[in-house]
Amino acid sequence: MTDLKIILLGTSGAVPTSNRNLISNAIIRDNELFIFDTGEAIQQSMMKNKVGMNRPTHIFISHMHGDHILGLLGLIQTMSLLLRDKPLFIYGPSGVSRFLKSNINIFNIKLNFKLIVKEISPGLVVKTKDYKIYAKKANHSILNYSYILVESSRPGKFYVSKAKKFGIPEGSLWSKLQSGRSIRYKGRSIHPSDVLGKPRPGRKIGISGDTRPTKSLIKFFSSCDVLIHESTFSSDEKTLAIERFHSTSIEAASVAKESSSNILLLTHFSSRYADTKLLERQACKIHRNSIAGRDSMSFIVPYSDEKRLTKSYVLAQTNR
Repeated sequence: MTDLKIILLGTSGAVPTSNRNLISNAIIRDNELFIFDTGEAIQQSMMKNKVGMNRPTHIFISHMHGDHILGLLGLIQTMSLLLRDKPLFIYGPSGVSRFLKSNINIFNIKLNFKLIVKEISPGLVVKTKDYKIYAKKANHSILNYSYILVESSRPGKFYVSKAKKFGIPEGSLWSKLQSGRSIRYKGRSIHPSDVLGKPRPGRKIGISGDTRPTKSLIKFFSSCDVLIHESTFSSDEKTLAIERFHSTSIEAASVAKESSSNILLLTHFSSRYADTKLLERQACKIHRNSIAGRDSMSFIVPYSDEKRLTKSYVLAQTNR
């Protein structure tokens, strides 16, 4: 089993508050770090949540608004001062490369590591044997990318009785079959399909960035285990949400419901809301597994075939 942990590093939109840093979401999967947006003071949030700065890291910027990117320079400088020695991969819309090159030069930031910056287009952004990350254009006042992280399918359940029927001794041969590799035993080829059930799905995480709800995003987020969606405004401020190309709590919940996503984490709250429970209550009327995210909220996302992911499960982990 590969752990996949979500950490909300910041949940405020546009302006930070006394208890909310600007927007940033982290996923840690098998020691690999994925950061989606980099609000100011992100490095402090990472330290607070014990997110190491020298692990393999990919940073994804949704769009070029300050609350989503201004923390990136500070993070890069801090990583360098802490003697990071691994490459840092950064992905984002047109302009992110010029932003970094100009400011790294202006501030004379000395890098100890290789910085790889890629300006992306919609579609596949990162591909490995274990996961893929896709980007899709959202509906914001400037170019914004929403993202999904989709794990590869896992080998099916291992049936001990079938392995024993072939006479295969317990040990390394079982392990090979469990990992999806064929073996030779007593002159016979035995394939994973001979002893395994159907492939099991990996996990899927969606991150909206800033956007109005759209049918194309509903399709993009189809069957997410966790959807992290902006909820800048309450349902009472829908007119303002439309004017500023943001989403309300109810609109975020509708996207979660229509996309058959399981857990909805609301985030990117306007600073006008000291208490975000109002937005959570509104969202829960549409999608009951809705949670108002808060800074430093974190939880492990289980595989859907091993444990049911529920709101109570998330809150129990968060409140430990």
